[in-house]
Amino acid sequence: MTFSRTVYLLGAAITFSAGCFALSTEKIEHSNVAATMHIKTIVLGSGCFWGAEKRYEALEGVIDAESGYADGHGFKATYKNITDQSRRFDENNYAEVVQVMYNSNVISSKALIQNYFESHDPTQLNRQGNDIGTQYRSIILTTTKEQAQLAEQVKAEYQPLLTEAGYGQIKTVIKPLEGFVSAEEYHQNYLQKNPNGYCPDHATGVVFNKTKKADADNNFLLSGKHIVVLDSREYCPYCEKFKKLVANDYKGSIPLTFRHADELKGLTIKSATWATPTILFLENGKEVYAHQGYASPAEFYKALGAFKLGDSDAYEVAFHERTDRPYCKEYKEFKNTPDGVFVDKLSGEPLFDTRDRFNSGTGWLSFKHPVKNSVTKHKDTSWGMTRIELKSKSSGIHLGHLFIGEGPRGTDRYCINATVLEFKPRDKS
Repeated sequence: MTFSRTVYLLGAAITFSAGCFALSTEKIEHSNVAATMHIKTIVLGSGCFWGAEKRYEALEGVIDAESGYADGHGFKATYKNITDQSRRFDENNYAEVVQVMYNSNVISSKALIQNYFESHDPTQLNRQGNDIGTQYRSIILTTTKEQAQLAEQVKAEYQPLLTEAGYGQIKTVIKPLEGFVSAEEYHQNYLQKNPNGYCPDHATGVVFNKTKKADADNNFLLSGKHIVVLDSREYCPYCEKFKKLVANDYKGSIPLTFRHADELKGLTIKSATWATPTILFLENGKEVYAHQGYASPAEFYKALGAFKLGDSDAYEVAFHERTDRPYCKEYKEFKNTPDGVFVDKLSGEPLFDTRDRFNSGTGWLSFKHPVKNSVTKHKDTSWGMTRIELKSKSSGIHLGHLFIGEGPRGTDRYCINATVLEFKPRDKS
């Protein structure tokens, strides 16, 4: 990989080239300002470097984070070579690492090393979670004596905290950096280049802050259906994407709760909890099934539909474009409700207002128009007809059809399946 870029920080020019950097003090030497340079580097290995690189870049004070290989010898360091099955337990294998350049005046070396220990499980030898092999070893490669001393100090401080939490001995190796090889270009900023997926989260949940954290209250999760999303304590782009595109707008009747992997006390979870996000569908505190990794709105609502609706007419209507029987039970319940709104049965998003409802005499709920920007229109040529299909904009589920000019006084008629709706009385406050 070849690249070069220059940034200016604290009065000095820093040029990055092929994974290394050169610090030019020319500006300082020609200046009357006396300054101490706080730019330092350290190389950290904590398993797969994809998520680690992104987490370090998200820390205030980190200037650059670069994935690479270090602490090996005897062969050329490439991803193909270090992951070769023959080197899985080779003590001479290179480790997957991240070279972190940081402003120690913003984030101290000690704080960065503490973050490193907290972000993975340093008690595992040559592995992190399901990633097994010497390339996944826990290792700190220092560039100054101060870093080495601080790393040993932080390691010693962390051990009793881990022991108290039931973990074993720290396996992290601390040694001076002898060389760093930049990883291939496709590994750099990997999570940005691959927006759909998950962030490995192998953190123990043990933190240096000695303020005792109260256990998460999971009592309310022990009754009824719930959605629990495993979040990361570190920056996770897939988690943030899920929040932005799904969770932040979710208004469904099944509660959605975020938890960290160490906050599941009292729940019966079958799935691995090391990937974030992981979406758990629980009933009475027990996992029914789970989705590991980022779920798009369509994927999330398809899974939620199966969880909430099961093998029902509503599921067939929502996801297989079926049609309610005329005058079905739900139609009879909804045709004369009090003042209020009908919402998407999965997302909870408002779709239709009772003030726009009218009796079409067809046996299906009929409305003059939907709530603004709540439905999408699609061409439907099924059953030998050409019609306009209506879908919920939020969840994508099938709602019904639009019939032009079939409403009162030549207005349009939005013919809607009652089984995919829920009713909410209008808030009088």
